[in-house]
Amino acid sequence: MKDRQRGMEEIRASVISCEKCPRLRAYCSGIGETKRKAYLDWEYWVKPVPGFGDPQATVLILGLAPGAHGANRTGRMFTGDGSGDFLYPVLYDVGFATKPTAVSREDGLELCDAWITAILRCAPPADKPTPQEIRNCATHLTAELAALTQVRVVVCLGKIAFETYLAQMVSVGVIARKSAYRFAHGAEYSLPNSVKLIASYHPSLRNTNTGLLDRAMFTQIFVRARKLAGID
Repeated sequence: MKDRQRGMEEIRASVISCEKCPRLRAYCSGIGETKRKAYLDWEYWVKPVPGFGDPQATVLILGLAPGAHGANRTGRMFTGDGSGDFLYPVLYDVGFATKPTAVSREDGLELCDAWITAILRCAPPADKPTPQEIRNCATHLTAELAALTQVRVVVCLGKIAFETYLAQMVSVGVIARKSAYRFAHGAEYSLPNSVKLIASYHPSLRNTNTGLLDRAMFTQIFVRARKLAGID
């Protein structure tokens, strides 16, 4: 356990110090200087955002990227923005989170049997990272996947996270090609390494405000994840 914890701390440090994408680093820093009126009294995090949760997690939750005024401000994934406001109440109801709200890194929220991370650790302009920026960040995800040895289920939030995770699986030889796996909300696959892959719409405001994703649909994703992971 101590070795695993040390490994996660090393991965966290590597993420936070990453400078591989000058465009993203400049954008995140600029957001922290201009700020949003509601957060003028905040000292924005502005550094790359590490994953967080239970190092012995059986469920991995994979998103796209930190929000410009969410995790780029708070320093914790899905914390302080609309996506997190939709995600954490569901995680709490299903038993993956100790609190239904996430406002800061010091709010006491902890994850149980779950780890949250993203394919990109810096907020991208217009939520559109370049393919090279995604590739640059892949090393961090590779390190996390290797360290999270108990993961049995991966929940990908959005098509880009889904496609990027599959690309990772191709790169390490778990699957031969991505074409056999198609994104759809609730789509479920058994990978050759015994990991179950579940696809979900991303809990972004553009999906939740339009009704493309509602709470019942999202809750069912995580109820299913618990069952596949053998929790309870």
